[in-house]
Amino acid sequence: MEFPLVTTPWLEANINNQQLVLIDVSMSKVVGKKAIEYDRPLFIPNSQHIDLETSLCDLTSTQVHAFPVAEQFTRQAQRLGIDAESIVVFYDNQGMYSAPRAWWIFQAMGCKNSFVLDGGLPQWLSEKRAVVSGLSVDEPVPGQMNGKLQSDFICDSNYIMDKRAGGQLTLIDARSKERFLGLAPEPRAGVRSGHIPGALNLPFPEVLNGHCFKSPEQLSEIFLNLAGSNNTRLVFSCGSGITACITLLAAVVAGYSYSQLILYDGSWSDWGSNSVLPVER
Repeated sequence: MEFPLVTTPWLEANINNQQLVLIDVSMSKVVGKKAIEYDRPLFIPNSQHIDLETSLCDLTSTQVHAFPVAEQFTRQAQRLGIDAESIVVFYDNQGMYSAPRAWWIFQAMGCKNSFVLDGGLPQWLSEKRAVVSGLSVDEPVPGQMNGKLQSDFICDSNYIMDKRAGGQLTLIDARSKERFLGLAPEPRAGVRSGHIPGALNLPFPEVLNGHCFKSPEQLSEIFLNLAGSNNTRLVFSCGSGITACITLLAAVVAGYSYSQLILYDGSWSDWGSNSVLPVER
């Protein structure tokens, strides 16, 4: 299993590698942390951009931030020039926010040679590495990547209701403690406060050290203390499936295998808006 992160020194050394496809996946709206604001656009050289909320979302779904369908993913991957041999690296301008979501989508669609830049643009800037004010203007040669969704990478509320009854999963919620406990209102209208019964709370900033992930040893200890050493599958949730991917990626860094992890796509925006589903506070 490939380690899922690349470092800023590695990226700088490989910035002109013809196999590298470097993608900025920054989002305009940041929830759950104080947003880093910029007075002008800044990018790592040779970057392309993809919009997680449109190009990599199934906009025909009623679900917030629904996973893209395979055909949609394939169009976008080929547009970016991605082939089977490509080294795909994602980053965002918040350090560690939306890049893990893009990485999990690509992993789920079969693009295994995809990675996240640890620390993202803020870490790159803090080390005074070169930046540019615009995206790459070179139109890439269309790629040949074909996506196929591996269904065990994501789940829905029915899966959770079925598996939690038998103690077959451990649900980890990446929202803040206040939202988890129902002490703070949800940002989306019509969504109840609280959490899925039995869920454990791991706010996503707790797996980070500054802009980067904590060490594999530190993360392993966090997950061991939180979930214990049982062999149940870890299901990751948040507000709408974005920041859950940060804690999911942290689990991979800690040494969990992909087969042990699954994303509840839709997360609390899906569960909390369905009055039939139980809520705990």
